[in-house]
Amino acid sequence: MFAVIKTGGKQYRVSTDDVLTLEKLDGEAGDSVEFAEVLMVGEGAGATIGAPFVDGAMVVAEVVEQGRARKVLAFKKRRRQNSKRIRGHRQHQTVVRITDILTDGAKPAKKAAKPAAKKASETKPAETAPKTETKSEAKTETKSAAKSADKGKGDDLTKVKGIGPVAAGQLADHGITSFAQLAALSDDEIAKIDADLPFSADQITDWRDQAKQLA
Repeated sequence: MFAVIKTGGKQYRVSTDDVLTLEKLDGEAGDSVEFAEVLMVGEGAGATIGAPFVDGAMVVAEVVEQGRARKVLAFKKRRRQNSKRIRGHRQHQTVVRITDILTDGAKPAKKAAKPAAKKASETKPAETAPKTETKSEAKTETKSAAKSADKGKGDDLTKVKGIGPVAAGQLADHGITSFAQLAALSDDEIAKIDADLPFSADQITDWRDQAKQLA
């Protein structure tokens, strides 16, 4: 048996155990979602067509993962104005697996309760003798503390042409708060930021070159 559901402004023909990529839905992996807008359900001569939806029909699915689609670049250029702009966008998506197609007002079966967590006394690891801190470990901790202190200072990244307050905040979320950190980005790090944020690799490379002069 199959059904036709409507979600995210689109229609999908689904059957049990089908895996679909839909517009973003609320929920985490393992959560159950219900689609009440069923346009058609059944098969062959016994199929029921809604007007517009089938009364008492429901499709139940399980969230497999939350993700984002491939980046789409929008390039805009004005002739003889020395003006061009590149913007990237990655659409949020949800992957679901169809678990049940219900009719006649049937309700989805409840999931079995998760096993209770073990008591703290059962999971607590055995106590060990206190570890003596060596000089090398103390030196490493001092370096990391100094590094975090430098990161906390930060620079005004909006001085770099092309970086606004929003872009500066997104870079800060990736731990980039100073000209030195921006100038020290490797090509692999630029590719990673390009995949996570709506900026092209060419933009980030240009920012890195400007940051080298400002650092």
